[in-house]
Amino acid sequence: MIRVGIIGGIGSGKSFISKLFGYPVFNADLEVKLIYRKNKKCYTKLRKKLPKFIKTFPIRKRELISAVSSNKKNIKIISSVVHPLVRKKMKSFIMKNKKSEMIILDIPLLIENKLNKKNDIIIFINSKKSKVIDRLKKRPNFNEKLIRSLKENQLIISKKKKLSDYVINNNFSAHIMKKKVKLIKEEILNERNSSRY
Repeated sequence: MIRVGIIGGIGSGKSFISKLFGYPVFNADLEVKLIYRKNKKCYTKLRKKLPKFIKTFPIRKRELISAVSSNKKNIKIISSVVHPLVRKKMKSFIMKNKKSEMIILDIPLLIENKLNKKNDIIIFINSKKSKVIDRLKKRPNFNEKLIRSLKENQLIISKKKKLSDYVINNNFSAHIMKKKVKLIKEEILNERNSSRY
């Protein structure tokens, strides 16, 4: 099984590109949303650590935004509860798809949280600032202060690029992006029999 990690800055279009590969995708952001909505243990732990902010179950996004906006250190507190749960979900996803030729790991903090393995193929999604801002403004609960806090929690963009095997510039139409992804996918599959695997 080939593991492909999709990384990039917030709003770069990682999930869009991940889907274009046509293989099983582990979407960490989606898993986090489900944890907030369905995991009572997560709620209990967060309520204990951040009683001033976390008051309802399912956990509301605005409560989390409020916690992070009031103190940047609260990101670490939230992460300490949520990340082990995401890790567990990821392990079960990998087991479930172990017979798949390729899996896509759409995980914003893949490298920062040391979720990548030595043989993983890392693809960095690059996007113009104007495109990123357009995408972010379309999101519910758009909050510039929160976005700044999240950006600070990610490795410097240039460093992420250097750690990547491929860079995809996501500034074009869906049709062009499909072609770009197809070429990279073919290249990865062609290299499969090399010493890397």
